[in-house]
Amino acid sequence: MVKAILFDFWGTLVDNGVASPIKQVKDILGIRMPFSAYVVRMEGAMMTRKFDTLRNAFDAVAKEFRMRYSDEQMEELIGIWNKSWMLAQPYEEVATILEQLQKKYTLVLVANTDNFSVPGVIEKLGWSRFFAQQFFSYELGELKTDADFLYRVLDTLKLKVEDCVMVGDSIHSDMMAAKQIGMKAILMDRKNMRDFEQKITNLSELEGVLV
Repeated sequence: MVKAILFDFWGTLVDNGVASPIKQVKDILGIRMPFSAYVVRMEGAMMTRKFDTLRNAFDAVAKEFRMRYSDEQMEELIGIWNKSWMLAQPYEEVATILEQLQKKYTLVLVANTDNFSVPGVIEKLGWSRFFAQQFFSYELGELKTDADFLYRVLDTLKLKVEDCVMVGDSIHSDMMAAKQIGMKAILMDRKNMRDFEQKITNLSELEGVLV
C-alpha cells in the first residue's frame, strides 16, 4: 500500500516561466552535444552545490563544458533563469489536489535544482505546507538519478521502497531514477505524447492509479 508520494517539480506541479530554460542555456553557450548527455552534466555542475550568485552558478556550468562567454551572454543566462522561476505558474489543479492528497499520504518533494529557483517558487506559493519534507539536489550534493539520492530520501523518511511512488514528467530523471531502486513510477504526461506503462495527464487522475 502506498504511504508516500514523491513529486518532481517542474513540468509535474509547476510550469516554467520561460520555455525550456535548460535548453536555452545550451543554445546561448553554443554547447554542441546530444541533450541527454548535456543535461546530466549541466545539472551536475549547477545543481549539486550551493552558489552565492547565479553568475557563480553559470561560471561552474561554463567551466564544466570548457566554454567561454561574453558579459552579454552571462546577462542573458541570468535573465532567463530568473524569469523561469519568478514567472513560474502552478498547473491549475495542483494546489487543490495536493491539499486532498496530504490528508491520506505523506507528500515529499524531490527536485534537481539550484538554490534559487525551486526554493524561490515554493516560498512564493507558500507550498511548504503541502510537503512533509523537501529534498533538493543542491543540498544532497547529488542528482535524483544518482544511486544514493532516493535511498537517502527513504532513510530519512523511514520508509521502504514499496511504500512509495514517484510522480514526475521526465522518463530519465524521474522514472528511471525510481525504477533503478525498484520504486513504482507514474509519468506525468500533460500533453499525452509519450508511451509509458503507467501515466497520467492531470494530477486529478493520480489517486485513481495509486491502488
